[in-house]
Amino acid sequence: MKKSLSITDKVAVPIIVVISILVPIVVLVLMNLPERYNILGIQAGAYPLFHAVLNGSTAILLAIGYYFMRIKDYKKHRNVMITAFILSAVFLVSYVLSKISNEPAHYGGDFKYVYYFILITHIVLSAIILPLVLFTMYRGLSAEYTKHAKIARWTFPIWSYVAVTGVLVYLFMYPYY
Repeated sequence: MKKSLSITDKVAVPIIVVISILVPIVVLVLMNLPERYNILGIQAGAYPLFHAVLNGSTAILLAIGYYFMRIKDYKKHRNVMITAFILSAVFLVSYVLSKISNEPAHYGGDFKYVYYFILITHIVLSAIILPLVLFTMYRGLSAEYTKHAKIARWTFPIWSYVAVTGVLVYLFMYPYY
């Protein structure tokens, strides 16, 4: 069995690394296109609310998944965490579409230092969370539970922070959409 995991690692680990490098690069490139292309014809204000709902739902699912892990209901834990991952993937695709489609909104409120602290930490940790989530899921789904638990100790709080701060960014920006 160890041999098959080793072969699987030879395939899965490079794929995770490549995805973890390419996704942020593609997002940056698409966000900085000189022109906007509203591919789906969706109004600018619809995306942020949808993103906040996805982020909030992800945060709730992460807490539920943590609860199931604590009570050792691992099947429910797995299913809830996969659902959280799917919501995050939907968020990522929608976020990229929104950045391609609409000019960025700018914050104009009184709490700019708080807002920018939350925004900057959210952005930095968003880039870091992708490989952590992918490795955590891979280790869990390949039944490498000791490795899964070690990396999940880092993944869970960072992913939770990114999900919650995504909602906070929306709330700060709400008047400017």
